[in-house]
Amino acid sequence: MELIREKITAPPIHPAVARRRLLNQFAELLPGGGVTVITGRAGMGKTTLATAFAQRCGRRVAWYKADAPDAELSVFLQYLVASVALPQQGWGWQTLTPLKGLTETHNASALAEAFAYSLQQQKNSLLLVLDDLHLLYDTPWLKPFLHRLMTLLPEEAHLLIAARSLPPAPLWRLRSKQRLRVIDEAALLFTVPETEELFVSYGLSVESVKDAWRCTSGRAAALDGLARKASLASVVA
Repeated sequence: MELIREKITAPPIHPAVARRRLLNQFAELLPGGGVTVITGRAGMGKTTLATAFAQRCGRRVAWYKADAPDAELSVFLQYLVASVALPQQGWGWQTLTPLKGLTETHNASALAEAFAYSLQQQKNSLLLVLDDLHLLYDTPWLKPFLHRLMTLLPEEAHLLIAARSLPPAPLWRLRSKQRLRVIDEAALLFTVPETEELFVSYGLSVESVKDAWRCTSGRAAALDGLARKASLASVVA
């Protein structure tokens, strides 16, 4: 199967605002491994925030943007391994090759174990980003795969999931070990100071910030759209 390279390449996003309060939450959990989940509806800034953290984390980044056609476990596994192997061709395949034919749902846990074992063999710290993972939530194999992977995730690896809701995997054990951070839709909303920073980045005054913030309720895409529109209007004027 020929893989789509764009799906395993971090998007070229350069956030206009460094959302330090959220980036600091990532940084607190990063040294001990664990999992971070960013949840929220479309337009809340999940991918932009994940990209900002990936650019600042100081780790090698493996990025995989899931799509509905990846619903077969074999396809998912190929993309997942390829995202980690991108800078180092051949990584992971030696461990996973014997299991490539075992891609039925009941083998999902074994595949997750093999993948986690391969991660343990790495010498460099890793940030693994699974973007838009909610598109695969209805697959029968995702829950056992994630459950096993999260349980065995080595300290050198941090898993970042960006999705519209929490993943279908038991999270209580990670919570009890303080290895889970959830950034939900309420946390993703821009504060007034962040909105001011966004407007300034577009060369705008901060006089209309509070009105824009009230109008959008702090939603990232809506605020950015208003700022862009106002910036273009000022250039035309």
